[in-house]
Amino acid sequence: MKRRTLGLLAGTGLVLVATAAALERGGGVLVDTAPVARKADFRSTVTSSGQIVAQRYADIGSSVMGRLVQLRVREGDAVEAGQVVARIDAVQAAASASAANARVKASEAEVRGAADTLRAAEADLDAARARAQEAQLTLRRTRDLRADGLVPAAELDRATAAAETADAQLRGAEAALRRLQQAREATERRLAEARAEAARAADVLAKTDIVSPMAGVVTRLPVQEGEMVVMGIQGQLGTTLMTISDLSAVNAEVKVAEADVVRLALNQSAVVTLEAVPGERFAGRVVEIGASALPVAGSGAAAREFRVKVRLETADRRLRPGLTCDAEILTAERQHALVVPLQAVVIRPGRDGRDEAGLFVAAGRSVRFQPVTAGIIGGLDIEVSGVEDGAVVVTGPYQALRDLQDGQAVRVRSRQ
Repeated sequence: MKRRTLGLLAGTGLVLVATAAALERGGGVLVDTAPVARKADFRSTVTSSGQIVAQRYADIGSSVMGRLVQLRVREGDAVEAGQVVARIDAVQAAASASAANARVKASEAEVRGAADTLRAAEADLDAARARAQEAQLTLRRTRDLRADGLVPAAELDRATAAAETADAQLRGAEAALRRLQQAREATERRLAEARAEAARAADVLAKTDIVSPMAGVVTRLPVQEGEMVVMGIQGQLGTTLMTISDLSAVNAEVKVAEADVVRLALNQSAVVTLEAVPGERFAGRVVEIGASALPVAGSGAAAREFRVKVRLETADRRLRPGLTCDAEILTAERQHALVVPLQAVVIRPGRDGRDEAGLFVAAGRSVRFQPVTAGIIGGLDIEVSGVEDGAVVVTGPYQALRDLQDGQAVRVRSRQ
């Protein structure tokens, strides 16, 4: 068994040696070639796919929860800003608003009553203050007269008692006034709370009428009358009643691969085509380039994509949101550029040890490595400089180009 295996290996080696010898006798490595050509108009583009979207649109939801009792529009209808497009059941909201208004009126009556009581207490305080002052004057006169022996001691005692009583009444009036002031402040706070509650209830009642925030067209209407509507809370999406779009200006929103997005810039021209409108090309310009990559589903190492918006120069009534489209964005353009097939450009170590781009130029039955400067890429071709127009360069096959060296013998494969 081992002898048979050794025999097979030896035979295979002989075949490989014979093949190599045949190649040498035939003149070298078999390659494909093509001439360096000059193109009058060489364009570098980025192509991507996406869909048509309105420049401005709004997903209309509800700020209150309830049953949808009225839909005033249909899909495709034109609406104005501020127009009522739907209505939520308002029975509970109206009852809450009425109760809140009643509480406001009751609180206002309390405040008025407290104000009247406070004014009366202030008048009582003024009177008590006047009596206290008068009692103090009487006490001083009585003391003077008693010092001169003109009045009996009992008269002084009565004046002293009257002054003390007046002072006590004054302190009582002041305390009563403070209590009434505190009571009035409390009623005013209750009135403010009642008015705030009434404002909230009025706002909820007003929001049962769903109004359009902008002029446009109803482009999506996923609900029907009678359905329950919920509002979004804490990151949970609420019910979307409809989408209103301003179709006076539309965009092509496309996804561009990460390898191409660095070549894009604002205001670059583009051409958009749609399967729904065959045979027509819509001109546009790049108006927005995503600053971060779009989320990728799953945990795989998939290539990232960026959202790019192309504004179409003319708004066609046939262009509806959601239609799929393809965009070709012009990133660069050269006049009379020298171009070669993209695969012809290879990387080899230069004289300084650094890698440099170049072409293998056919010279008789061998090739020489010619360093070049690469320019823009357009389709399967690339712009180059540093090589003569019409020079014949090696374009393949890939395996041959990968191993090809400067000065190596080659044979050009005949084209059928």
